Amino acid sequence: MRQAQTDPSTETRIAFLSTGGTVACTADAAGDLRPTLTARDLLRTAGADTDGAVTGRDVMTLDSSSLTLADIDALLAAVVAAHRDGAEAVVVTHGTDSLEETAMAVDRMVGVPVVLTAAQRPADDPDPDGPANIRAALAEARRLPAAPRIVVGGSCPAYGATKRHTTDLDAFRVDPATRRPAPLTADPAPLDGLRVDIVTAYAGAPRDTVDAALDAGADGLVVAAMGSGNIGDDLDAGVRRALDAGVPVLVASRVAAGGVHLVYGGAGGGSSLARHGARSAGALSPAQARMSLLCELAVARRDGDGS
Repeated sequence: MRQAQTDPSTETRIAFLSTGGTVACTADAAGDLRPTLTARDLLRTAGADTDGAVTGRDVMTLDSSSLTLADIDALLAAVVAAHRDGAEAVVVTHGTDSLEETAMAVDRMVGVPVVLTAAQRPADDPDPDGPANIRAALAEARRLPAAPRIVVGGSCPAYGATKRHTTDLDAFRVDPATRRPAPLTADPAPLDGLRVDIVTAYAGAPRDTVDAALDAGADGLVVAAMGSGNIGDDLDAGVRRALDAGVPVLVASRVAAGGVHLVYGGAGGGSSLARHGARSAGALSPAQARMSLLCELAVARRDGDGS
């Protein structure tokens, strides 16, 4: 019996944007992994190349550890352009290394359904996970999620998702303490040209790292604090210099779960930092807090509320 053909015009129109990453990697002659597969290649290996409702485009071909703010700007622009060109949802393939940062930018700056996907194993692995993740991401996109999501092994919200393991196939998770605020804008503001540095608190950490960031022109700072948000005396002096100069400071935590609770007093204590103007990053990782602050500064700069 002949199967009825699906009419692509009745299906969800999806733009499939490729950026590189392990999902697109194959081994070269030396055995080194390099992104080589195109968007069309990825759709073909996932068995989705015959779906007339899905259109593929290569935005860039990079290891995600090499992404710059200009690259993220280009991806955000491609997502918005795809939507304006008629896509109802967008699927983005990406490397896992910096996926949580790009996902944060997408969540904060894009108001259309977006699903980000990736792989832990390269495309030429005997048992690659990329094709299944791509199929699952396309299925997620067809549901038109109200907020951006990540599909890598499992599915989770993009906001607050962190890479929990370097090799496990179910690679991302969201801390239950995470609370997603409303997006900043649906019209992305350029991130390129802004600088937000991350400084890490540790036993005896000096203020030099803060001073170096400020002297280099940092527009904002994120402190990867100890425990629930404490940084020690010497680093505290540098953070206070930043706050006195009008440089925004977010306090995140080195701890994997539980979030920031600014309750301790004294120099370097979280409560003291908050009274001086530092803000809690909640359950966001330091890298996510950095991207969140960059997005905030970018929107303020574009809208005339920043320098």
